[in-house]
Amino acid sequence: MGVTKTEVFTDQQNRLADLAKAFAHPARIAILQLLIARKACVCGDLVDELPLAQPTVSQHLKELKRIGIIKGEIDPPRVCYCINETVWEEARHVFGSLLDSFVVTNCC
Repeated sequence: MGVTKTEVFTDQQNRLADLAKAFAHPARIAILQLLIARKACVCGDLVDELPLAQPTVSQHLKELKRIGIIKGEIDPPRVCYCINETVWEEARHVFGSLLDSFVVTNCC
């Protein structure tokens, strides 16, 4: 398999793809929906709410945190997660710009 050639794409294209990847799993969507509904959450609560093992939930949280769409504060032994408002607005903007750029035509 070849190496991904991200350097040939713009920063905006790479960021959009990175954000899309974070949204590309139903477990991550479920986590985001829970965080939106609760305004904040701890990892243990997420495990209780989702039909997934704790390590799996942790992996999804790690990916969401890597992309910046969620933020978390560590207060051992708990970690409290919430939506990162700045990155959420960035995602709304970049996805909206892409989706709004399409003009309906009589193609195909």
